[in-house]
Amino acid sequence: MTTIMNKSVGQIGFGLMGLSWRPDPPPLEQAIETLKAAYNKGSYLWNGAEFYGTPEYNSMTIIRHYFEKYPEDAEKVVIIIKGGAGLTSRDLDGSPEGIRRSIDNILAQLGGKKKLDLFSIARRDHKNPWDVTLNTIKKEYIDTGKIGGFSLSECSADTVEQAAKILPVHGAEVELSMFTPDILNNGIAAACAKYNIPIVAYSPLGRGILTGRFKGIADVVPGSVGSRMPRLQAETIEHNLKLTQQLETLAEKKGCSTGQLAIAWAVAVGKQPGQPPVIPIPGASSVKHAEENLTAVELTEEEYKTIADMVNNFKPAGGRYPQGAHVNT
Repeated sequence: MTTIMNKSVGQIGFGLMGLSWRPDPPPLEQAIETLKAAYNKGSYLWNGAEFYGTPEYNSMTIIRHYFEKYPEDAEKVVIIIKGGAGLTSRDLDGSPEGIRRSIDNILAQLGGKKKLDLFSIARRDHKNPWDVTLNTIKKEYIDTGKIGGFSLSECSADTVEQAAKILPVHGAEVELSMFTPDILNNGIAAACAKYNIPIVAYSPLGRGILTGRFKGIADVVPGSVGSRMPRLQAETIEHNLKLTQQLETLAEKKGCSTGQLAIAWAVAVGKQPGQPPVIPIPGASSVKHAEENLTAVELTEEEYKTIADMVNNFKPAGGRYPQGAHVNT
């Protein structure tokens, strides 16, 4: 069982992005019951962001309402909230003033209903000295008990190394899926293993493509986050669906969904020699999908090897993000 902040958080966490950062977010009550379903499945690591939604409806407001309704659940749950970026422009701001604005806003919106266990820098801001950014967080917020600790997001191996020398790093939220095993080969996972930093694996379902719900470009919702991603475009999606099609045969044989297999693979990566623990954080906007994604499936050694061979032999079409995006910061 993976632990973060000395709490057992379960094999699979929960990503909150889809509850508020989409063209058609679910109603608040549905969001709360989706989180309750995650909790009931033993998923105690919840990951959100200051900018997931609007100033009025976002990760923090949903979390606040959840713990107003279920205060008894607060002790088990560890929340990570990303900040350090503009709410509208997404401009990075790692200055002391920017960090204070971000954390203070997150705390205000949580309303004291849940401790901010981990504050995460959404992307490192290279315009500001990294040690100044981190020491602001450490001295003004962690050491004073205002927040529990710090985690990283979309970081490079060098950023992991530098951060770990300044303050404890309790997690690194980076992309890991069968489509995107990049961190296993570019030094990021190795740096996390060196400092025993768990990988908080976002987009373990390949932005939905590994669930089988996409049959072609017509299934990509216009205006959604996925619609902007290079791998879900008309010229790339047909090729990328071939990996899901390979997975379907194994899923049928195992009696589970392709999405469950994809999540199981990510968990299994963290059990391989030399790898840090991996906690995938699939999202969901309904109780049904939360229960499906958070039903753990165990892979045999042979099944893991079969999927690993699929991953190693498949080259996705398109990059992870649109050109110019902040990646591996």
